[in-house]
Amino acid sequence: MMVYKRRTIEPEMFYGAKPEIFEKAKELRRNMTVAEKMLWSALRRNQFHGYYFRRQHPINQFIADFYCHEARLVIEVDGAVHDLKDKKEYDEGRSYEMQKWNITVLRFTNHQIKSEIQSVLSEIKKHLPHKNIPPL
Repeated sequence: MMVYKRRTIEPEMFYGAKPEIFEKAKELRRNMTVAEKMLWSALRRNQFHGYYFRRQHPINQFIADFYCHEARLVIEVDGAVHDLKDKKEYDEGRSYEMQKWNITVLRFTNHQIKSEIQSVLSEIKKHLPHKNIPPL
């Protein structure tokens, strides 16, 4: 028999997200891109330097691809559509809004994750406060 430890979810980590945002996030978790799946395999289950990341996490009216509440860090995985001018402006506004909550936003392209995953993980690690965790 497997026993799963349930995490306590802090309401403030959602910054007032509405129920419809939670539903959309659930749908996005079921339909992750290849790059998102690759990054998630490195971040999930507290395995990334002891930090707990959530995928497709509601933050107010937004859904962050990945979020670590302890580090107040959002990681976004951007496909080619994010190169369009309108989308870039939207992304900048979204990052600005998250900065109001003292959240840092890191952006990586699908290509970076697929071809340079170790560099991506190194960059993410730079934005996490150091923890004294013994090696495995």
